[in-house]
Amino acid sequence: MTTPALIEFLDKLADSAGKAIMPHFRALDSVENKAASGFDPVTVADRASEEALRALINAHYPEHGIMGEEFDDENADAENVWILDPIDGTRAFISGLPVWGTLIGLVSGGKPALGMMAQPFTRERFAGDGSRAWYTGPDGDRALKTRSCETIEEAVLFTTTPALFKGADREAYERVESQVRLVRYGCDCYAYCMVAAGFVDAVIEVGLHPYDIVALIPVIEGAGGRVTNWEGGPATSGGRVVASGDARLHEKILATLNRSA
Repeated sequence: MTTPALIEFLDKLADSAGKAIMPHFRALDSVENKAASGFDPVTVADRASEEALRALINAHYPEHGIMGEEFDDENADAENVWILDPIDGTRAFISGLPVWGTLIGLVSGGKPALGMMAQPFTRERFAGDGSRAWYTGPDGDRALKTRSCETIEEAVLFTTTPALFKGADREAYERVESQVRLVRYGCDCYAYCMVAAGFVDAVIEVGLHPYDIVALIPVIEGAGGRVTNWEGGPATSGGRVVASGDARLHEKILATLNRSA
């Protein structure tokens, strides 16, 4: 379900999140670790952003559900559910790097129908509805389109960090990385948007939650790319995910990941 009203509402949500976040960027007094072990940071900006998003959705679409990173699900069995990550890339955020973003996705009938990555510091927005994708920002408003890249050897690949891959997953990932033209680490949601914009060819990840990926699926697919799990199925539930700008490259990456060592 994608309507002009919902697309307009997507921008209102992004406006609201940005107003909640920006007073805290490069101005944080403290960072909380919400992990029992390791480091999983959360800030006042994460919570303020998600609270603002939830308030706006509940005010305009009270029949819709909400699933977010920081608070409990609301009406999760609704036909239309908003999937929110108030700050994807909190580690970048607390480090002062502008490669984080607010992810706002809408699942309708169990399928990603609308999504946006909004970066209020750079004033950029990458959005899509699965059939088209668009950019607004300092570079000028325009349609997003992935680029042609048929082979792994020609590809530019991103991942958050190889340290996330363990055991057989690490071996599978390295089979792809060892062949690509260029590999870069970090950037979280921004890397996926660069796939949609035609500057990066693929992203490979593991351990994703729905709120990490759902909003990005309509953007990349609307720009002409593909997003699946490592088995080639839907990526809506997160987990092990591949996003590619070219369907031919996508199939080669999946085959390489799933090839026996």
